Amino acid sequence: MAGHSKYKNIMYRKGAQDKKRSGMFSKLSREITVAAKMGLPDPDMNPRLRAAINAAKAQSMPKDNIQRSVDKAARGDAETYEEIRYEGFGPGGVSLIIEALTDNRNRTATNVRTAVSKNGGNLGASGSVSHAFDRVGLINYPATVGDSEKVFEAALDAGAEDVSSSDDGHEIWTEIGSLHEVAKALEPTLGEAEGAKLAWRPQVMVEVGEGDAATLFKLIDALDDDDDVQTVWGNYDIPDDVLEKLG
Repeated sequence: MAGHSKYKNIMYRKGAQDKKRSGMFSKLSREITVAAKMGLPDPDMNPRLRAAINAAKAQSMPKDNIQRSVDKAARGDAETYEEIRYEGFGPGGVSLIIEALTDNRNRTATNVRTAVSKNGGNLGASGSVSHAFDRVGLINYPATVGDSEKVFEAALDAGAEDVSSSDDGHEIWTEIGSLHEVAKALEPTLGEAEGAKLAWRPQVMVEVGEGDAATLFKLIDALDDDDDVQTVWGNYDIPDDVLEKLG
């Protein structure tokens, strides 16, 4: 179990937390509704729902919005969303996995394909890049919960597989089947996590230069602007000096 890895969760790049709040809340609401619809509408009895609600709270989503999303599923009048995964390549040979929740498969496929092709990438067949990623559990904590040593010890005791700590926060990696068990075991020491979800962790990173990085960020932003796209994972590694130049 490593105490630190260079890999950074790429759900959002630095600065992307300033995205339009309405769009963010829409994605969070959709995940809450899907989680509540797939299991019991009680977060204590539904690990996925609990994780979705915690993620919404971490983004300061109002309690009324959260409850409305749960009630929508409980009443049975929520839209039927389908979970879809797209795989492809971005600028600089970066591999991308794009996860979506949609009520219109054709619309989402068209939008994702357009966003990727317009920004130096192309979609591949199912399985074209996922073989180079590990399917794991990911638990996120802010840097404020403690230093890397404290988080490492807590994660070790809870049965986690790996920990990555940086100024941006802590990422705790688990086996798929033990994600929610580990998340629960961490709470007495670290409190509720900002997020706990299944993730795609790349086996090998690809270093991206300044030109490709700028285009890659445009691609990720275009995907993130789509309400149907929930998460974008990739195997890119952008050096700090390049990040500084791009602002």
